[in-house]
Amino acid sequence: MFIEPNVRGIARGSLEVICGSMFSGKTEELIRRLKRVRIANQRLLVVKPLIDTRYAKEKIVSHDTNSFVSTPIEDPMQILSMAEDVEVIGVDEAQFFDESITDVCEQLATRGIRVIVAGLDMDFSGKPFGPMPQLMAKADHVTKLHAICVRCGAMANYSYRIAAGEHQVLLGATDSYEPRCRQCYSQP
Repeated sequence: MFIEPNVRGIARGSLEVICGSMFSGKTEELIRRLKRVRIANQRLLVVKPLIDTRYAKEKIVSHDTNSFVSTPIEDPMQILSMAEDVEVIGVDEAQFFDESITDVCEQLATRGIRVIVAGLDMDFSGKPFGPMPQLMAKADHVTKLHAICVRCGAMANYSYRIAAGEHQVLLGATDSYEPRCRQCYSQP
């Protein structure tokens, strides 16, 4: 990757955030960008939260079953020690990390690293999810993706939980969630 130097000759990093509801294609878009990084022979690190074991332990996997090798981590601070000699870092399911992920991403971008983060912007109750609002506020670029509402076919930006439970974190796919537009999300 060509890292554009600023006027003082210091490499410029960036923070890109990919967000949206369940089934909007966040991981698919992250994988697309990571494949381009690999084609460009850039040094790459991909991480995900240890908690995300839905499809594979050491891969990020989209609902369409596209995948990319990743390292599961528990603490975002681990990324700092793993980031030696990398040009690009991909982070999936960022909403599951604590608030320190924002500072870590900022430090990496300041070092001249391109950081690409994907995660849910809202939880099933329609509230901002974890560190995602701070990541979006600090990002150089934000891409908000939308799914298709399963009830009416409109653009969906809500993750409606169809499974029982009130805990904020419930790992699942179509067995637990469905994408809905604002109107269908509000209907019982």
